[in-house]
Amino acid sequence: MAEPSDETLVARYVKGDRSVLRVLIDRHKHDMLRFLTRLTGSRDAAEDAFQETFLQFHLAAHKFDTKRRFKPWIFTIAANKARDAMRKKGRRPALGLSAPVGGNGNGAPIEFVDLMEISGPNPDDDLQEREQQDMVAKAMDSLTYPLREVLLLAYFQRLSYAQIADDLDIPLGTVKSRLHSAVASFAKHYQDLKAQTDPSIQSHASGEAQE
Repeated sequence: MAEPSDETLVARYVKGDRSVLRVLIDRHKHDMLRFLTRLTGSRDAAEDAFQETFLQFHLAAHKFDTKRRFKPWIFTIAANKARDAMRKKGRRPALGLSAPVGGNGNGAPIEFVDLMEISGPNPDDDLQEREQQDMVAKAMDSLTYPLREVLLLAYFQRLSYAQIADDLDIPLGTVKSRLHSAVASFAKHYQDLKAQTDPSIQSHASGEAQE
């Protein structure tokens, strides 16, 4: 028998079945904590925002339109809770190096979307892997919160432009421009950091400039 959808569980919750809350939390806890850790740069802040997210779910579940998808809705609430937490602390969210980004580990080229995946610290990672993790963390830290938010919703949660615009209540054009700026900024900082650690990249870049 197929498991009930998130949307079905929300409808049951609204009708008074409180047992489904644990099911929803268990389904989304792993991905949401990874998302919030990426967004806030702090595991503690991520856990606080996670708890606030499901408290908000309890208060607002009756407003959810079960004809829509649950995951984009709850992750938008999570993003808002992360923003509130950062505002209360009065500091810009930063991705700490304690939240490394893992590669594929087999020497194959790593695409941008792969760099968005958070992995847990691995003591067996070699020096090259750890250096890459640090570079990605620093490149992400260079982004402003609005750029980071749109970037993560697009690449981490795989939301469409229209879904992001709808969930964040911003124009579609704003989503596109922010995402373009975020990708360009991330790529520039990441490549600059790679050039600083790999002299061959600097030499190649200098040769192209001379030509």
